[in-house]
Amino acid sequence: MSTAIEHCLRSAPRADAIETVAQWWPRWRTMAAAQASPIEQAIAGGFTANRVAWAFASGYQAALRALVPDLPADAMVALCVTEEMGNRPRDIRTTITPCADGSISINGTKRWTTLGTASTLLLVVGCEVDSAAGSDVGERPNLRVARVSSDTPGLSRIDMSATPFVPEVPHARVQLDDVRIPASALLPGDGYATCVKPFRTLEDTHVTAAVLAYLLREARARGWPAALRERIVATLTVLVAVAAGEADSAANHVALEGALRWAHALYDEVRALWASAADEAAARWQRDAALFAVAAAARALRAARAWERLSETGETHE
Repeated sequence: MSTAIEHCLRSAPRADAIETVAQWWPRWRTMAAAQASPIEQAIAGGFTANRVAWAFASGYQAALRALVPDLPADAMVALCVTEEMGNRPRDIRTTITPCADGSISINGTKRWTTLGTASTLLLVVGCEVDSAAGSDVGERPNLRVARVSSDTPGLSRIDMSATPFVPEVPHARVQLDDVRIPASALLPGDGYATCVKPFRTLEDTHVTAAVLAYLLREARARGWPAALRERIVATLTVLVAVAAGEADSAANHVALEGALRWAHALYDEVRALWASAADEAAARWQRDAALFAVAAAARALRAARAWERLSETGETHE
C-alpha cells in the first residue's frame, strides 16, 4: 500500500489552522519534500489540509510536478492555458515568437490562472508563430509551453474576484507584453499533446486523491463509520494505481472514471454527515462541494473516447 495512505490511517487526524496561501505554501513545501512521488504529495497534502481549498492546492501542485518532473521544489507553479475564448487549442491567441537574438517573445492574456499573484513560476501555453510570417496562428495552432518566472519584465497579473467555492485559492488575469525569455525555457514537444491534454487527467487524479485524503482525516477525527473510511481508502488505492500508469492510456482513463464515480458517490454519502456536524468545517464543505462538478462534461467525454479507443482494438463494453 502507498506510504502516504498508510500515514493517513496511522497518524493522528489533526490539521493546523491555515487561512491563507501564504500560510499553506511553506507547510506544503516541507511536506512535499518528504514524499516519494507526486501522488504521495497529493495525498499527504490533503491529509494535512484543514479545508478543501488546501487539498485542492496540494493536488494541483502535485499534478504539475507529475506533468513536469524537474520543476523547482521551491516554486509555486501555475499552468496558464485559458483565454477569453476558452481553453481549446483554437481558442489560444497568446503568441510565442522567435527573435533574432535567439530569445523568444510572448504576447497575450490569460484568464483564471490558479493561485493568482501568489505563484512564482508560470507554464504559459501559446501558439508558436514564424516572425517572418506574422502573428496569424491559423485554425490549427502549433502550441508550445514556456516556463516564465513571475518577475519577468513585461509580465503583469491582476487578482480576480474570489470564486463562490474554495475562495481561499486566488486566481489572476495574466498579461504578457513582449515578455522575453531564452528559447531554452520552452518545454519540448507539442504543447497540447504533452502538456494541456495530459494535465486534465493528472489534475483529476491528484486533486481527487488530495480531497479524499482530507475527507479520510475528517472521517477519522469525527468517528464516521468504518465502512465509509474503507471505501475512501479503496478509492485512494485505485487513484495511486492510475497515477502510476500512462496519462494517455485508454485503460487508465476508464479506471480513472470509475474511481471518480466512487469519489462522487462518497461526496454524496457524506453530505448528511456534514449537515449534522454544524461547524465551520461542515459549512465550508457544503460551500465548496460545487468544485466537484467542475468539468464534469469534459470528464464524461474523456471516458467515452477511452471506451471508443478500446473498442477499436476489439474490446467492447455495455
